[in-house]
Amino acid sequence: MDSSAVLFNQLKTAEPFFLLAGPNVIESEEHVLRMAKHIKTVASKVGLPLVFKSSFDKANRTSSKSFRGPGMIEGLKILEKVKLAYDIPIVTDVHEAIQCEPVGRVADIIQIPAFLCRQTDLLVAAAKTGKIVNIKKGQFCAPSVMINSAEKIRLAGNPNVMVCERGTMFGYNDLIVDPRNLEWIREANCPVVADVTHSLQQPAGKKLDGGGVASGGLRELIPCIARTAVAVGVDGIFMEVHDDPLNAPCDGPTQWPLRHLEELLEELVAIARVSKGKQHFNIDLTPFHD
Repeated sequence: MDSSAVLFNQLKTAEPFFLLAGPNVIESEEHVLRMAKHIKTVASKVGLPLVFKSSFDKANRTSSKSFRGPGMIEGLKILEKVKLAYDIPIVTDVHEAIQCEPVGRVADIIQIPAFLCRQTDLLVAAAKTGKIVNIKKGQFCAPSVMINSAEKIRLAGNPNVMVCERGTMFGYNDLIVDPRNLEWIREANCPVVADVTHSLQQPAGKKLDGGGVASGGLRELIPCIARTAVAVGVDGIFMEVHDDPLNAPCDGPTQWPLRHLEELLEELVAIARVSKGKQHFNIDLTPFHD
């Protein structure tokens, strides 16, 4: 069995769930290595399988002046150092089909951004790397769309696919998490991940001094969404974590403070262990007689 299949089996059988976590974007080699060290320590302490996440390029930014990261070549070098230094798998996102092959040489999971979840050529290119593919559900999509997206990966010869709920557009500048989606996207017949940080973004909802807009967010609701997701019984939790969220160059309002990571994860593990969310509830509709 190849390494991708081994990791995929480990994640989909993880109890009570696995964790994809890290800072939104690579800010520096020093910062990413430090964050990986701390997050691995916390994940190990609470007993969760960890895949470290950080982006080498935030191509989908509201403003062309926004910080995007170091780019693919430098970013992959940094992520490879994290992988070797702390012996943890890596997840990072791609935006173009041409990026998939080089990213697949380093990353263990290739992530498809929500806005690109129906892009067939990108999905097929990611699938052909043989690596696990995590597809984020588009903010504009019904959960049933993910059945088709996951099938594109499988038809390209790769059975190692996951789908991720990250909120649905609710008018302008806001997202809403519909817990029903966490059930419905199970019809894609693969592990289900809940993105508990991006799902609280307020896209282009924050006005900047001097003009322009940036994404805002509702960080204080991250525990609410995370508690809901693990109670429903998701297979994995995706969350972006930062040691100084107020000064994060990207998505600061929806990054969870590193100092509170252990506290939150301990609670989520406890909720998941008492919930029967992963089990189908057999409803008996025959007449009740006492």
